[in-house]
Amino acid sequence: MSKQHKENPYASRDSAPADIAQGSVEYHDAPHPAPAVTMALLRRGHSEYHAFCVPCHAETGAGDGMVVQRGFPAPRPLLTTEEGQPALPERLYGIITSGQGIMYGFAQRIVPDDRWAIVAYLFALRRSQHATRAAMTPIQQAGAQ
Repeated sequence: MSKQHKENPYASRDSAPADIAQGSVEYHDAPHPAPAVTMALLRRGHSEYHAFCVPCHAETGAGDGMVVQRGFPAPRPLLTTEEGQPALPERLYGIITSGQGIMYGFAQRIVPDDRWAIVAYLFALRRSQHATRAAMTPIQQAGAQ
């Protein structure tokens, strides 16, 4: 009895064992090139960053957001690599897409153009944290007073 043929009640005779469901999303979708950086892209990146990233990474990207202050493990700072070097845009895009460490990927939650917008915003954020008065235009200097 233990060696007799048993029919799988869930198997369909009409489908092959490895059919792919219609309308499914590929695991690795086609590469999406980075769009040109515009003010609209930076605004969108700011909005998406605040919606998805601030709870863990904080306003500054330092990794000390509200979730971390409540006991969740701190993520790495967003703007540098493990070696302390500035992170490349493609690397940040990949981390947002697939996740890293305890961070889950956002590929199913954030569309590719918005992921690039977040990356652009992160680079603007990094530049703003290390800005000097000498690097500002006269109009910017007048507004900073």
